[in-house]
Amino acid sequence: MKSQDTLFEGGPMDGRVLPVLLGPTGHPPKTYRIPVPDAAGGPPTVLVYRRTPRGHTRRLGLVRGWKYVHDPEGLGDADRLRWPWSRPRRDNTPHGKPDDPTG
Repeated sequence: MKSQDTLFEGGPMDGRVLPVLLGPTGHPPKTYRIPVPDAAGGPPTVLVYRRTPRGHTRRLGLVRGWKYVHDPEGLGDADRLRWPWSRPRRDNTPHGKPDDPTG
């Protein structure tokens, strides 16, 4: 697999450069999640980073490279545009009618 050294900005990973695997299109993933184990043995904290362009070329405006910027809310792709034909988002709401006791 091919990888690319990618810069991380903000959060605990600020200033680090890590090799990130590239997808079939040659781009790194749009969001990068890093699980950090809890010292007390609780559930791990997940750091979320979003991919942004590092710079653009002068003439054609092509992307020169990518960097990851810390997303403190950890939403990832929650605010992206959803198409009507895409799969519905998984949520923890109960199914059925709200007044129906059997669900």
